[in-house]
Amino acid sequence: MTPPTAPGIRARNRAAIETEIRRVARRHLAESGAAALSLRAVARDLDMVPSALYRYVASRDDLLTLLIVDAYDDLGDAVDAALGPLEDAAPRSRFVAIAETLRTWALEHPADYALLFGSPVPDYRAPADRTNASGTRVYARLLTLAAGLRTVPDLAGLDEATQLEGAAALDTLVRDPQVALTGVTPLVLQRALAAWHLVHGAVTSEVFEQLGPDVATDPVALFAATADLATAVLFGDAD
Repeated sequence: MTPPTAPGIRARNRAAIETEIRRVARRHLAESGAAALSLRAVARDLDMVPSALYRYVASRDDLLTLLIVDAYDDLGDAVDAALGPLEDAAPRSRFVAIAETLRTWALEHPADYALLFGSPVPDYRAPADRTNASGTRVYARLLTLAAGLRTVPDLAGLDEATQLEGAAALDTLVRDPQVALTGVTPLVLQRALAAWHLVHGAVTSEVFEQLGPDVATDPVALFAATADLATAVLFGDAD
């Protein structure tokens, strides 16, 4: 057996330290929120001097970016796992699976959900080149479902001109190379986003208790009703 080389040992040691830094930082995130995240406090809990921490993370913003990517990937992995057994299921069933996974993940990881979808962290802007790939994983799954639709269901009471104007507002997104490859139409994309906003809004309201605590006697049933409404918005009565 070939003994490990010094560079290999150093790489493993570095990876272990970086993992520990992120673990402690996520605990601070849960306890104090993203805006209060401090490299000095993280270093103290790791029994490191702050200057040593800079060998692994360049700044507080760098650490926030690492946590954001980790959270997006954790959510993306959860959605992938939920969809795995549903490869041959109807699109609306897969949409509901994505919705339910988002809710479950958010309730189990409220601090991570707040980091991704809560109030912006003052003086921080997530770098697109580092976060977009992870941050669009769930949206890519939704886009795949929407791309299979050639039209949208008729819903009573909608103003057609308003809907077309809303779809036209997504022209830049529709022409994005990755979106354009799917062949999704502006109207279908607009409807898919509307359906997802119903789901996302319901999850955000529950996680942040925006309606107050214990408003719904059965939060699971309330969310199921919202997800069902969202599928009707996107799929109508199609399977």
